[in-house]
Amino acid sequence: MASPQWRSIPTVLFPQEILDKAFRKASKQADLVEDPDKYHRVRKQMVRMTQSAADTIDTTLRTWVDKWPSLNALSEFDRALIDAAVGNDDYRKSLGAIQWAAERVRKISGESESKILRLRDIEGFHAARRHAYGRISSIVHQISPQIIWLGEARDILRKLPSVDSAEPVIVVAGSPNVGKSALIGALSSGEPEVASYPFTTKQLHLGHFIHRRRPYQMVDTPGLLDRPMEERNLIEMQAIAALENVGDVLVFLIDASETGGTSLHEQLSLLREVRNLVTERPIIIAHSKSDLLNEIPEDAEYLLCAISGDGIEEFRNTLIETIGADVIDDPLSLPEDWHVEEMALEPLGTKYEIEQRKEMGNN
Repeated sequence: MASPQWRSIPTVLFPQEILDKAFRKASKQADLVEDPDKYHRVRKQMVRMTQSAADTIDTTLRTWVDKWPSLNALSEFDRALIDAAVGNDDYRKSLGAIQWAAERVRKISGESESKILRLRDIEGFHAARRHAYGRISSIVHQISPQIIWLGEARDILRKLPSVDSAEPVIVVAGSPNVGKSALIGALSSGEPEVASYPFTTKQLHLGHFIHRRRPYQMVDTPGLLDRPMEERNLIEMQAIAALENVGDVLVFLIDASETGGTSLHEQLSLLREVRNLVTERPIIIAHSKSDLLNEIPEDAEYLLCAISGDGIEEFRNTLIETIGADVIDDPLSLPEDWHVEEMALEPLGTKYEIEQRKEMGNN
């Protein structure tokens, strides 16, 4: 399933900007009407102005609906990500209101055109056009809250990562400031923000590395606190969305030096919670900041230092082997998403040649 390209979401105009754009274009359309008879000229101008204004608004609104990803077509991870970032219900309601407004504006245009064509005086033409403008403006102002919401949501969604579920995904999780972003930077080509204070990662970041021409994606999640789910903020809920819905393997990072501000006891408590969330994917536990450890934990299988690079390459190989994306059990089988086009084989040759071969075969 293709991942949505968040950065391609179109700019959302303010309600008054939409109206100004529509009416400005409509005024220019009036100047294009040519007719020596004033009566017919004015009637054509009013019809064209109403149609132009409605077309501009209808096209603008429908473009938003078409360009914004449909929740039904997204993966569970992307839906969970949207829900954590802006809320799926508000997402649906806002796009639904935009769709409704586009249809109403189109209907008003048709009704106004029919009314103008029935009128018989120039002042009536102008009045009908002004009335249509008023109704169109009322519709746009009626959905102003949804338009404003859409613009604010766009700014948030554009910062979300696009994760391709067809390629291997590695999710890196752990408490705040344990070195997740630093590990991503050391392992991959991504450059997430790294600093020495908690909650540096304000959103999900995506890095990757290449092995045998295959991209391995790494999702850097915001730091999780060891507290009840209902007390977690939206940033933490984005991390939960990644843990529950995406990834071929989960890397849980532990800072046994406790220099990140979270005690080892709290980190291990969080690990137990994560194990309950992630039951169908392998979990690899690694210890970060190995250069700051006074003593090596007994259960430490992977000791990493992003600054010096100690253990990084070995850990990369472990991830590749665990995922096993390059392992081929059946060399004749094709991937599930491999495109196969079934076509009936047509006999070669002209119709006469085909008939001749059939007769020879019967004989």
